[in-house]
Amino acid sequence: MDWFFIIAVVAKIIAIIAVVMGIATLLTWVERKQSAIMQDRLGANRADILGLRIIGLFQPIADAIKMLTKEDYIPPFVNKTLHTLAPVLAFVPVLAMLAAIPFGPSLNIAGREVSMQIADINVGLLYIFAFGGLAVYGAVLAGWGSNNKYALLGGVRASAQMLSYEVCLGLSLVGMIMIYGTLDLQAMVAYQSGYWFDGKWIPKWGLFMQPLAALLFLPAAIAENKRIPFDVPEAESEIIGFFTEYSGMRAGLFMFAEFIEMLIIAMLFSLIFLGGWHIPYLGFDGFNWPWGGSWLLPVWAVKMLQFGALFFKISVMIFFFELVRWTLPRFRYDQVMRLGWVYLLPLAILNVAITGVVMVAVGK
Repeated sequence: MDWFFIIAVVAKIIAIIAVVMGIATLLTWVERKQSAIMQDRLGANRADILGLRIIGLFQPIADAIKMLTKEDYIPPFVNKTLHTLAPVLAFVPVLAMLAAIPFGPSLNIAGREVSMQIADINVGLLYIFAFGGLAVYGAVLAGWGSNNKYALLGGVRASAQMLSYEVCLGLSLVGMIMIYGTLDLQAMVAYQSGYWFDGKWIPKWGLFMQPLAALLFLPAAIAENKRIPFDVPEAESEIIGFFTEYSGMRAGLFMFAEFIEMLIIAMLFSLIFLGGWHIPYLGFDGFNWPWGGSWLLPVWAVKMLQFGALFFKISVMIFFFELVRWTLPRFRYDQVMRLGWVYLLPLAILNVAITGVVMVAVGK
């Protein structure tokens, strides 16, 4: 029995879940603070510890305490089994998706190469889509089990929207899979470390190779996450939402699932289209400039720069998602469905066809 492997896997599971839950908690502050900055307000800043507020960073802690101590009320008219099962089905598949996502380059620990990925499988992207598709059951069961007409309407809208945009979301990445020739996210990042032309000026990032796929992936992913402008399943000013009858930690699971999904989308876009932890001209021994010369760095410095690059790219994507969240108005339900089926889906199919033609033309 390889105890080193077992200890490494357990350590990665604990570390990744702790980091992701911490980031998801922090995103509740980011969402309110960024909206405040955009609207020229102060935002959340009332929670304090010994008089210290630190620009409202203690607010997520206060929210967590409130959520954990709030009454977990179950209305008498709901289906208690489905009502209890729904938030679990919404949260657990999202958490399971993290197993196939690499959180950085591999590290050499005690002479062993340790991957920063819980499950090092060669069909990681397919695994992510499989578990991502299960999240729709949480919304459907929440609406159905609540025995509430408004919640049921929200659940029906959520299921129709998520199933519709899953098709476009998957097809938008087919072109990338054809080019990379793999479903392994680490192999995709490795492919993007290459360059075009002999001068090695332009990196082979997915964004440069498939700009249309990137433009299709973003709205489809936001719609799959049910965030503005695609938040009709939980539109408070219209139909209330599929989790109307939830309170306390059960409602918190739906919220955390949404924020973790946003983080996963940002990570997938960074890994598939932005080169992941790859930094242009940075090799194993430091920077090698295309105009000549180099800047040698120790291995630990290179690894820190790579982890920092991935974190920076994810942060930029989250900033973009929040920018969209607080800029665009909510689409009508017919507009949401028309955008997915009439515009995004044909463009995704066209992108796959063009990719295939170009690959045959260049002999790949």
